[in-house]
Amino acid sequence: MRPLCYSINLTIDGCYDHTVGVPDEELHQHAAATIARADALILGRVTYAMMESAWRYPDPPALTAAWTEPFARAIDAAKKYVVSHTLTDVDGNAELLRGDLREEVQRLKDEPGEGLYVGGAQLPLALAQLGLIDEYEFIIQPRIVGRGPTLFAGLPHHLDLQLLGRTDFRCGAVALRYRPV
Repeated sequence: MRPLCYSINLTIDGCYDHTVGVPDEELHQHAAATIARADALILGRVTYAMMESAWRYPDPPALTAAWTEPFARAIDAAKKYVVSHTLTDVDGNAELLRGDLREEVQRLKDEPGEGLYVGGAQLPLALAQLGLIDEYEFIIQPRIVGRGPTLFAGLPHHLDLQLLGRTDFRCGAVALRYRPV
């Protein structure tokens, strides 16, 4: 069975808005390596659209820095499953998941391989409610923004986690890995 891992960047005050993070080469390397280890990505419609428009190869938009290219290539190369009831098609190496979320994701987890990766906010909330996430990674950015969306709003129950490990980055960010208890 392939584990389903969730990773997301947060500010110290819990904001997950991707526009408020600290751009950093080492963090991009970490994200590229995480994606490269996964057999496939499971994305919601919003995250898929954001990634598709930002990292499409061989003609990506102008990169903010050359060191973002490995991350862009990793995202573009990854097999993607897109959970959406509104999209009619996806392109490249993506496939729509349309059936029952629990059944579809469990089917993917039951396939042989190293693991699956999920990003975003709304889809991971649904997956956490279903008990389908096997590992959580929260990359805490050294920034307080005082506004913005927070994760897991509306989760109907507590989710207790056990710390698996941490990675400290030179920029001051810390990645904390957990598994559900």
